[in-house]
Formats: sequence, structure tokens, C-alpha cells
Amino acid sequence: MPENIYQMKSSKGDFTWINITNAQKAEISYLRKKFKFDELDLRDTYSKNIAQRPKFYTRNNYAFLILQFPVYDRKRRKIDAEEVDFFIGSHSFITAHKNNLPPLVELANCCMTDKFYLEQYLSDGNAMLLYEIVLRLQEYCYPIMDHISLDIKNIEKNIFEGREREMVREILLIKRNILNFRQIMEAHKDVIQKLSKSEPNYLQGKIMKNFYFDLIEHTKNIWDILNGQKEMIEALEDTNGSLISFKLNDIMKTLTVFSVIVFPLTLLAAIFGMNTIVSMPLVEHPYGFWIIAALMLVGALGMYLYFRKKKWI
Repeated sequence: MPENIYQMKSSKGDFTWINITNAQKAEISYLRKKFKFDELDLRDTYSKNIAQRPKFYTRNNYAFLILQFPVYDRKRRKIDAEEVDFFIGSHSFITAHKNNLPPLVELANCCMTDKFYLEQYLSDGNAMLLYEIVLRLQEYCYPIMDHISLDIKNIEKNIFEGREREMVREILLIKRNILNFRQIMEAHKDVIQKLSKSEPNYLQGKIMKNFYFDLIEHTKNIWDILNGQKEMIEALEDTNGSLISFKLNDIMKTLTVFSVIVFPLTLLAAIFGMNTIVSMPLVEHPYGFWIIAALMLVGALGMYLYFRKKKWI
């Protein structure tokens, strides 16, 4: 048996959980020979292949399920999709993943090392084990959403403390994470509803309907929170853009007023800088320079007082 395959059996020995991490050719070959799964399902299970969306299919003697859950990369500050594949049979339950989802890793380790957990989660069959795994992974989403909410509050605080320019990148990071999160969770409700409505014997559908209804409610709750966060970050983006535009307009206004104030100085300097010495007034006057300088200052002061009166500065 390949080294990345771990088997856990119930005390009665009639039900087995097979947990596969980073499925490669050896693991896929084992599943093909041991269980004769559909080739399309095996191809989706290969660790290098990433499903674009959650799926649920019922085959002749098993069900195939793909779900995606968010994982937060602290270094890149990005939410990525992590896939979990399920093969659900009457006496076997197979999970395949990349070992990056802490709730699933923790549950598998507990069942492998502690008989109490092994009996607790495997004694009621495949439907209860599936419910427990999905529920843990859904609950894992809430701390990530709490982190996003804290980031949104921090952005709001900084915007109104005058750090609009620094918050542009932060807003884009949070918008990207919310978008990725929404894409991951978008199809969960429909997939779980299909799962709850299916009633083959190996899924024990009739027994677990109330439990799967709970999973659907969790999915709706997560989606509602994400919608609220999306609206909030979009409102903050609009507010931030308005404040930046206001500051930019204020700067442009100040520069325009300044250029008009110094216009008399520039005009007089240009006039008296012309090379028409014979006809230029005040050129031979003993106080000509001071008279011209005074005219410049009076013109600039007059423009300044005019703008002050209009309350433009």
C-alpha cells in the first residue's frame, strides 16, 4: 500500500475510512485496482489537478463528491481554495486532499491515534463521518471571516485618520480575498442539497436529512456574512476614493490660486525683461527697481486679498 494512504477501521471491521494525502500515480493506481472507481473521478483526485467547482455524482456503487474550502496564506495574505475529494461507498469512505486543511488533518490524526475518536466517528457509518468532516471544515471558515472583518474595521479606521493612499492596496487585498472566498463557497449549498436528496443505501440519506439541513444552513450563513463583507468593503472603497478625489481637488485648487497670485509678478517681470531699453519706463529712474518691486508686491497682495474675500483660500 502506498505510504500516503492511511486506513482506519471501525471496531466491528465493517466500515473503513481511507485517508489519502497528495495523491500521486501510486495512490491513484491503488484506488483503480482496489475499488474500480470511474476514471474521470480518479483523474479529479490526482493532487496536481484542481477542480474548478464542487461536484456531486452518484455512480453504480458509490458517490463521488468534491468540495472546496478556503485556506489563508499569511505570507501572501491571500485566500486560496483547498480541495477535498470524497468517495463514499457502503463499507468504505475515502478522502483525498493535500493535507492543508487543519480540521480534516486533526480529525484524521485523532482517529488514527485514539480509539475513542475512532469509534465515535466511524461507528455510525459513512453519512455521519461525512457530516462531521464537512461541519468541521465549515466551522473553520468562521475564523477566516472574523479576520476579514477585523481587516475591514482597520481599513475604516485608517481611512478616517487620513491614510487614504495607504489603504488603496489594503482595500484591493481584502476585495480579492472576499471574491475568492465567495467563489469557493458559491456552489456549496446546491451540492449539499443534491447530497441530502440522494437516497441510495450506501449514503444513508433518510437518516441524515436533518444533519445535512444543518450543513445547508451553515452554508447560507457563511454566504450572508460574505455578502455583508462585500458590501462593506465596496462602500469603504467608494468612501476612500471620494476622500482621495476631494484632497486632489483641494490641492489643484491651491496650486491654481497660487499661480494666479504670482501672475502679476510674472507679468511685470516679463514686461521689464524685454530688450526695449529706450522706450522702457523707469529704466533710468534712480529708484526704478524698487518701484517695479513694489508694483509686483501690490499686485500679488491684491490678488491674495481678493481670494481671501471670496474664501477660496
